[in-house]
Amino acid sequence: MTLHYWGTEKKQLVLSATVENIPGVLTRISGLFARRGFNIESLSVGHTEDPNISRLTVVVNEADHPIEQVEKQLHKLVNVLKINRMEPHTSVARALMLIKVHAPPAKRVEIFDLVNAFRGKVVDVSRSSIVAEINGSSSKLDAFADLMKPYGVIEVVRSGKIAMTRGK
Repeated sequence: MTLHYWGTEKKQLVLSATVENIPGVLTRISGLFARRGFNIESLSVGHTEDPNISRLTVVVNEADHPIEQVEKQLHKLVNVLKINRMEPHTSVARALMLIKVHAPPAKRVEIFDLVNAFRGKVVDVSRSSIVAEINGSSSKLDAFADLMKPYGVIEVVRSGKIAMTRGK
């Protein structure tokens, strides 16, 4: 099987699992990765359309470790209902970033224009700063953060990647 990775220099693999929405499931799953020596690059969890089921999206670096054994062990966990590898050509993935930058009045129009160019939103404006919300691929978020550096980045918060398959 040929694996396709999300467009970064690291070999990242995105797994999406539906699990029972009960206490302890996340601990068991993250422990399984830790015992196998995987560093979890990002982890996002939230309930689905069914409040009894959560979707967990895990991004791992597969450069040094094959993932097949971890996938097999995940399937054995009682509370794991389904696991999917999220391939770039058959799925959609997004991450979210909130970034606060210095924004003196003379620079605000420039910053607003850059936020709009990235299809983002300004979600807060104060006398000296702006908070922007950008979503998309990791490379898009990185590019926007790089463009904000000259203005003076005050704070950045990023979510983990979430993904779902295309179509049916």
